[in-house]
Amino acid sequence: MSDTMVSPVRIGRLPIVALGILALALGTLQTVVDPALPLLQSELGVSPGEGALVSNAVLVTGAAVAPVAGKLGDRYGGKRVLVRLMAVVAVGGLLASLAPNLPALLLGQVLQGAMVGALPLSFILVRKHLPAGESQLGIGLVMALFTGGGMVGTLIAGPVAEALSWHWMFALPTLVIIAATWAVARLMPHDPPVESDHRVDWPGVTLLSGTLLAFMFGLVRVTGDDGLPPMAIAALVVLVAALATGWVAVERRAVSPMVDLRMLAKPAIWHACLLTIVITTSFGMVSFLLPQLFGIPGDGYGFGADTTDIGLFLLPGAIAGAVSDSVGGVMARRFGLRAVVVVGAVVTAATMTALVSLHSAEWQLVLAKALAAMAAGVATTALLTSAATAVATKDTGIATSLLVVTRVTGVALGVQIAAAILDTGADKTTGLPTESAFVTGFTVAGLVAAVSLLVVRVIKKGVKA
Repeated sequence: MSDTMVSPVRIGRLPIVALGILALALGTLQTVVDPALPLLQSELGVSPGEGALVSNAVLVTGAAVAPVAGKLGDRYGGKRVLVRLMAVVAVGGLLASLAPNLPALLLGQVLQGAMVGALPLSFILVRKHLPAGESQLGIGLVMALFTGGGMVGTLIAGPVAEALSWHWMFALPTLVIIAATWAVARLMPHDPPVESDHRVDWPGVTLLSGTLLAFMFGLVRVTGDDGLPPMAIAALVVLVAALATGWVAVERRAVSPMVDLRMLAKPAIWHACLLTIVITTSFGMVSFLLPQLFGIPGDGYGFGADTTDIGLFLLPGAIAGAVSDSVGGVMARRFGLRAVVVVGAVVTAATMTALVSLHSAEWQLVLAKALAAMAAGVATTALLTSAATAVATKDTGIATSLLVVTRVTGVALGVQIAAAILDTGADKTTGLPTESAFVTGFTVAGLVAAVSLLVVRVIKKGVKA
């Protein structure tokens, strides 16, 4: 039996341009919230912890959707699944643009989280429709454009929110997503589905999605400003453990498992997952702490920046992230994966250490965000591309989706840890985080980055390979 029904069609520039515009618009929609968090907290009357919910709602859904999307894309074709997934994202974006309150905005963000599944689906299309020598570059390009969308979102959030309203921050990129999805549907050839006599492993799909949702929900609730009682935390831990155990048991017996556990056991995969979650946890903390510090009233240690100013301050970091995502795979091939990861960890840890005492000028924070974004982008993209090329073509979607989920989970974990630190260190009179709370956050972020050096040392033989 052949691996595919027909040979994939090699494509020209126009389909890639359409896919790139879609990635750019998705990145924009995901990141318009970041510079606008202080504004949204003020408009909706919520705390930093509740503000983190707005940012993390996308990540919670994305963690559950990405592996399912990747597997279905491997089975039925990346284009077919991508177009349907973008319909869900469009509904979420339109709902967020019309949201009158926090619950409606959160629901819109939850639906938008389906966008995370677009990454493994795009990787499927790139690997199937581009020559083998260009696939790593293509994957890096998609990641770079998605990250570049963060640059656009960071830049436009303030002007759009202040000239129109914060609702238009969600409406404008959603309209571009709708147009770009139509272009992809028209220009991108159908990638052949995998011919199989076996049904989709729906029990495995359900259990893995349930595990990830329970974990992400527990993470958000445990680190939220109201926290959870010890018994509820224990119950969540038991639930996640039970779902994960059930998933492993089902996958071991399934004729055509959602995730081949032998693939997951490959050093290239689990080493990449472990390092990615450590690196992105540190970066998630930085991404949350800096906009909050920029927005603190400037009569003390903050800068009193509005949404537009915050976007401009974060812009160099978005540019650095986009550039680093595009070259991560290339740098890993040239200098070695271990060297790339080690340098990224050292740069991040040193930057956070410097921020502990140097955070009194805007340029210090701008430089810190750029350095952290570049270090994290190069390292995580290098890990992603190495994992993508370590598996068979038919497993590209599920392998890369596991790395995407790990990346999303790490960022969400970092955001929630940072939000919890700020809530815990809030001034009882003003309700605003104290300077010492930010110092604690920077210290913890630096320590987490340093942990990746320990991980590299422990698994260095696998990382070298």
